[in-house]
Amino acid sequence: MRRFSSRNQLVTLNEINVTPLLDLAFVLLIIFIITTPLLEQSLSLKLPNGGEAKQTANASDVVTVEGTSSGEFRFKGRRIGGERELEQQLVNAYRANKNLVVRVRVEGRGPAQTLVTILDICRRNGITRFDLATEPASRH
Repeated sequence: MRRFSSRNQLVTLNEINVTPLLDLAFVLLIIFIITTPLLEQSLSLKLPNGGEAKQTANASDVVTVEGTSSGEFRFKGRRIGGERELEQQLVNAYRANKNLVVRVRVEGRGPAQTLVTILDICRRNGITRFDLATEPASRH
């Protein structure tokens, strides 16, 4: 007598194919590797050493102006064409908020002209509240 097995009818899946999951993981990894540098909105500057900072202004009143030794300016993380456009952006921000504080970030080892240019633009337009960003002093 021949026995009929129900084994063929109830085939169970013993292994899960992980190849599509690995493909998805690698695609996501590549996407994150590509987009992470784009999320960085400030310049990589070597700031001069200084004292410890004490925040006295509201965060909504502070705008950041960055300058490199090559003459490139950024206002709120966006690249600005030149001094005139930077001045216009600062004037517009100051008109919108009279409590404006300009945080100036410039390279420490670069020429001082970039810092002087930004401070001169502020002075010409009546902006008297500014903050010079520095690296915290090293503890010995």
